[in-house]
Amino acid sequence: MPVTDGTIEHQSRSLHMTHAQKPADLTAVIAELEAVVAEKPNNVMARHHLGLVYRQAGRIDEAITQLEKAIELDSLSMESMINLGAIFFDRGETDRALELNRQALAVSPDMAEAHVNIGLIRQHRGEVNEAIECYAKAVQIDPKLITAWINLTSAYTMVEEDEKAVEAARQAVTLEPDSPMARNNLAVALYFKGEYQDAQRNMEKARELGYSVDPRFADALKAKLA
Repeated sequence: MPVTDGTIEHQSRSLHMTHAQKPADLTAVIAELEAVVAEKPNNVMARHHLGLVYRQAGRIDEAITQLEKAIELDSLSMESMINLGAIFFDRGETDRALELNRQALAVSPDMAEAHVNIGLIRQHRGEVNEAIECYAKAVQIDPKLITAWINLTSAYTMVEEDEKAVEAARQAVTLEPDSPMARNNLAVALYFKGEYQDAQRNMEKARELGYSVDPRFADALKAKLA
């Protein structure tokens, strides 16, 4: 059974607002931040946050403008680099996304999130072994970074390193037992390792947590258990 994004997933990691804003709240926050930027155009943090809420509101071009301006004002603004890189990745502009994450690493080589993002770009390009190196570096820096473990599971599965995929998936589930994606990925990793009962248990847990399990995977697992 081929591994697809619908079966086993990877995650991007970017610095962002701590909770989702409702549309009405976003409008008020945007107005407030626009007023701050108008009054203090060199306020890097205000431009950074304005870029984030513009992105959340779907105003992507304006988000890019604000984050680029924040970086122009502060060449050490790693958060703006990471978030701007995430926007370009979403738009399919992986060269620009890679450049921005490398720029963040030049400021802080131990920025685990940037290593994860570079790994994600590598994986997206089919450079899976290089992606694994990036994710491994990220968990070395921050062993509690769940996105790195989730992405390691995906990458190890792609190169048929099933034992390592299960180990990475278990690390993710240990960190966040109620992560739907971590549970799904553990189920898939266990499937490829031949541990079908445990795979089914984790697949059902992923469903309970709201994850939309790939029906092809569910059917393949059902056939193995028949």
